[in-house]
Amino acid sequence: MKNNKTLSKLNSYIAGNRKYLILVIISALLANIFMLVAPYISGRAIDFIKGENNVDFPMVAKIIGILFAVYVLNALFTWGMTVFTNALSNHSIEKMRKDAFGKISKLPLKFFDGHSHGDIISRLTNDIDAVSEGLLQGITQLFSGIVTVVGSLVLMFLLDWRITLCVIVITIICISKAIATNSGKMFRLQAQTIGELNGYVSETVGNLKVVKAFGYEDKSSEVFGEINARLYDCGQKAQFYSSLVNPTTRYINNLAYISVGVLGGLAALAGHLSVGIISSFLIYATQFARPINDMTSILTQLQSAQAAAARIFALGEIEPETPDEDRPELEVKNGEVMFKDVDFSYNKDKELIKDLNIVAKPGQRVAIVGPTGAGKTTIVNLLMNFYGVDKGTIFVDGQAIDSVQRDSLRKNFGMVLQDTWLFAGTVKENIAYGKEGATDEEIINAAKAASAHGFIKRLPNGYDTMITEDGGNLSSGQKQLLTIARAMLSDPKILILDEATSNVDTMTEQRIQKAFLKMMEGRTSFIIAHRLSTIREADLILVMDKGRIIEQGTHNELLAKNGFYTKLYNS
Repeated sequence: MKNNKTLSKLNSYIAGNRKYLILVIISALLANIFMLVAPYISGRAIDFIKGENNVDFPMVAKIIGILFAVYVLNALFTWGMTVFTNALSNHSIEKMRKDAFGKISKLPLKFFDGHSHGDIISRLTNDIDAVSEGLLQGITQLFSGIVTVVGSLVLMFLLDWRITLCVIVITIICISKAIATNSGKMFRLQAQTIGELNGYVSETVGNLKVVKAFGYEDKSSEVFGEINARLYDCGQKAQFYSSLVNPTTRYINNLAYISVGVLGGLAALAGHLSVGIISSFLIYATQFARPINDMTSILTQLQSAQAAAARIFALGEIEPETPDEDRPELEVKNGEVMFKDVDFSYNKDKELIKDLNIVAKPGQRVAIVGPTGAGKTTIVNLLMNFYGVDKGTIFVDGQAIDSVQRDSLRKNFGMVLQDTWLFAGTVKENIAYGKEGATDEEIINAAKAASAHGFIKRLPNGYDTMITEDGGNLSSGQKQLLTIARAMLSDPKILILDEATSNVDTMTEQRIQKAFLKMMEGRTSFIIAHRLSTIREADLILVMDKGRIIEQGTHNELLAKNGFYTKLYNS
């Protein structure tokens, strides 16, 4: 049932390129018609060679000329079929890749928290490539095979229906279906294991410094070896089962060929068939069997493509973020934020946040502190509507955030996170990511405000210096300064700083704090920090523990209580 669903979706992509599909069908039809006509014509030529000194040379020469024209036309339409098949496959894969990437961008954040990045990338690269190869081979063989099998049968029946029935009976007795079923299971397992292996490699290579720092190289190689061994095992089994099909069908087809020769010879002796017709029959018997052999010879690619397609289409079955185009846009004027009786858990069996109530007044600087796992970053995830609350409501300027468009909500927030993200591009392009159409002056001013202008000017090409993927040619502190400049450029209504200065030195942190203080003027700001020195100037400090606010007040008020905050601060 699942395979049928996968094939149905694949067919929908192919049918979406109807122009190329029609051209493929026409080319396949004409190419194979000319190929099928040729054996009959050559048989006629043989019949004009009746014996020694009894050859009708003019007719033989005429037929040879016709054969030459037929084979030229066959070659032209075969070339056309290949060209149009490539176009059909490439257009279908382009649409499939676009849809898959578009689907990924609309999936909720919890999907990415539960799947390795390497596995997701594998679906968009390795699996798409496997489908492309399978489509290219499968489409060509499918249309050619159908025309060849049907045409060969029709012509064989016209020549002699009794021998034709014998060929059909022998050829149909084939055990390939059972073998193909087994290999299909192995190819599905192989595709899953490739995704697992890619995920582990991506995870390990991306954090190689940590692996080396903790001497984890041997253990890492051991885990890789275990996954790689499983991939080898399922790959070998898939190849073994699929490799049995082709020799099996060839053996049965050879039996059919022998049967045609024997029965045709007997019919010729009895005067029922001419030598030319027997010659044509032998060629048709081979042509009838050839599509079956061709299909079984590319069975590996077809099974692999089907398994890969199933993994790609599985993305479409994941529930995306609910459409919100019909919702109104969020209008932020004052920037008041309120959490009212909010409950939330990532795992429904493990309670995290319970009855959370927060009121951040317009322009207020709200700091959230607490031990690791207290739920501080979860507050950000809920406020940005990356996750929906289990109970309660979050309001921004009196508007429930789950009743407005998510894009309009997130555009009003500026975020600087502990985990920096930069893309392959210039320094200028990375900063400008925060504001579409930003001018050079605005970009430079944002960099100066973030204390990034100085180090940028020292780079080889200044603001036009190329940054490698994920900022590999910059230090952690420099990367964080660029993300801070990006946030400053966006000029948001509400600001979120989640450990925003964790990767910079103390002197730079002091400069950034001054920039933040200026940036936070007139804006509602949420500051999450482990270093309590960064939040002493906050208007309101919320102390969290185990998903609940256990204390709140200013820095001095909380110290005077001599409670949890005081212990945290003194530690």
